Amino acid sequence: MMTTITILATGAVGATATIPLWLIIPFITLLLLIAVMPLTPPKVKHFWEHNYPFIAIGLGVAVVLYYFLKLEGGGAIVGHTMHEYVSFIALIGSLFVTAGGIHIKIRREARPLGNVLFLAIAAVLANLIGTTGASMVLIRPFIRMNKYRVTAFHIIFFIFIVSNVGGALTPIGDPPLYLGYLRGVPFFWLLGTAVLPWLFTLGLLLLVFYILDSINFRRAAVPIRKKETGKPLEAFFQGWLNVILLLVIIGAVLVSTELPHWYEAYFVREGVMLVVALISYKRTRPDIHNANDFSFGPIKEVAYLFAGIFATMMPALGYLEEHGKEFGIDQPRPFYFATGGLSAVLDNAPTYVNFLKLAEVAAVSDDERFNADGSPKTEKEIVRFLVTKRPDFILAISLGAVFFGAMTYIGNGPNFMVKSIAESSKVRVPSFMGYIFKYSLPILLPILILAGLLFL
Repeated sequence: MMTTITILATGAVGATATIPLWLIIPFITLLLLIAVMPLTPPKVKHFWEHNYPFIAIGLGVAVVLYYFLKLEGGGAIVGHTMHEYVSFIALIGSLFVTAGGIHIKIRREARPLGNVLFLAIAAVLANLIGTTGASMVLIRPFIRMNKYRVTAFHIIFFIFIVSNVGGALTPIGDPPLYLGYLRGVPFFWLLGTAVLPWLFTLGLLLLVFYILDSINFRRAAVPIRKKETGKPLEAFFQGWLNVILLLVIIGAVLVSTELPHWYEAYFVREGVMLVVALISYKRTRPDIHNANDFSFGPIKEVAYLFAGIFATMMPALGYLEEHGKEFGIDQPRPFYFATGGLSAVLDNAPTYVNFLKLAEVAAVSDDERFNADGSPKTEKEIVRFLVTKRPDFILAISLGAVFFGAMTYIGNGPNFMVKSIAESSKVRVPSFMGYIFKYSLPILLPILILAGLLFL
């Protein structure tokens, strides 16, 4: 007998659909492929690198066709999901292109305190241009300013701080938070709610880094220390136009909360972002793009993979909506550690969305899903209600997704990008397991556990 689940269509009032449970398999398959294939032998990895667009899109199309052909109301669910995908990729893509037009040159070797200051500023910047943008712009200057003594821990702490933990305060900071914003979490909510755990976690990471970097600095030969640190650190900035364009992108996101429904319904926000990206690409000097090794490869990979993720994720979200109470997660700390545990080994964006759905089911009763006039609430209205009723759930899921994305190379998109850039700069970085056992488990995990115990 076929097991079935009932899915409520978000964005389509009253639409329902019954799907077979096995339709979740494409979602699980795609996430496992994304996590495992970069770690496989060269021949298998080469096959994946050349065929992942066809695999991701193929799995997504299979699910979409089932929704259109077999499910009543399936078209409305697909339409809402694809709308979210366009919004998501427009932001990620425009930030990627615009940040790629900013180049920072660093002269002189940095002392440990200079490195700490650099990483702290980079963590703040990650909330303005995203962890991907900040990682791409700043990893090369960070390597250059430590060129005579750069070691694996410099790269790992850059991933911890800039590529992950730093971007926990705004929807622009990290992809899962932007998906939360699209689903109804207010733009500035995390900035007011997550700042203390953010400061605590960031502060401990910077402290540990300072201790390690001080030891590393003292081990350097005295002539090198005197030669490279005897003069002040000098930084040169190129690409001021792109700073202005980044502000335009941020403005396009912010005003969407104040303008009428048509601004979002007709992709006005996304159109502004794409125009800004086009202006940035055309007006940025080639030497700046060359200095950043800019190419569209990373964003093309994100676009293909997330098209598949968004499409295949629909049945999983429906399953959580129908059966979420059976999981028994009804406190913030379990949400934090469960979200974090999956974000460490799977991409943190779909993990965030699935646990946000689980939080809705756990905290919002059937009666609370309807307005006073009896009409069903939209997805955004339910999430906003959840923010008011159980803000600790939203905080736990947000911090779990962002913080634990640093636990492995595959937890967040920028992690592998930073690793690749470091290797191309002849910096030795640990293997997948070395990253976990030398750095994540002994250093990062205790800090994240302590943050969860203190603030949730």
